[in-house]
Amino acid sequence: MKQLLPKLAYFGIVLLFIPKQAYAMHIMEGFLPIGWALFWFALCLPFLVKGLQVIRLVVKENPESKLLLALSGAFTFVLSALKIPSVTGSCSHPTGVGLGSILFGPFVMSVLGSIVLLFQSVLLAHGGLTTLGANIFSMAIVGPFIAVGVFKLATKWGLSFSVAVFLAAMLGDLGTYVMTSVQLALAFPSEAGGILGSFQKFAGIFALTQIPLAISEGLLTVMIMNFLQKYNMRELVQLRILKAKES
Repeated sequence: MKQLLPKLAYFGIVLLFIPKQAYAMHIMEGFLPIGWALFWFALCLPFLVKGLQVIRLVVKENPESKLLLALSGAFTFVLSALKIPSVTGSCSHPTGVGLGSILFGPFVMSVLGSIVLLFQSVLLAHGGLTTLGANIFSMAIVGPFIAVGVFKLATKWGLSFSVAVFLAAMLGDLGTYVMTSVQLALAFPSEAGGILGSFQKFAGIFALTQIPLAISEGLLTVMIMNFLQKYNMRELVQLRILKAKES
């Protein structure tokens, strides 16, 4: 027994401190080369500045929308904190950006998503501070722009409100992971296939776990939006999500 204890302690230390490569959507601390980390930070700045301006305007025109802003941020925080181990050894999770994107637009969501990612990297060790710019760009900028684009297109095509919300949330989620795959492929091109080969590897890992999660996020977002449609119709009309005649 005396000989066994030191061995168990040794393996415990090894398991705790040996770094493991994680293909999580929130790119972990220190994973990106410094050049790419700075590049993604710089790319995010104009979106965040514009987002702050839009939030100020939204609150000024519709002070009662503060509760919906808080709801959008909380929804994103809770869903994106749900890390689920995948069959490939990676972890995956919903993003939650579709709801706020539909309600307030992509620029507002870029600010809310950035706050969520900052808190998660500091409090939950989910993502990292050096990789915050890359994670913001994929989850808080690309995802919301895709969600809003899909929602507007689906509405223009005459699809029902629920179907439009579902497609927007689901494709915004998937688009986030595609962008993350691009970021990782650019930073770590494979020796054999280059950037494209690396992208296929990262996207293949994410695709196995993210598609069912994206569908689940789409359905959950529809449920939340239907609830808002029932009890907060006036706010949805003020935000121009729905027309008065639809109430």
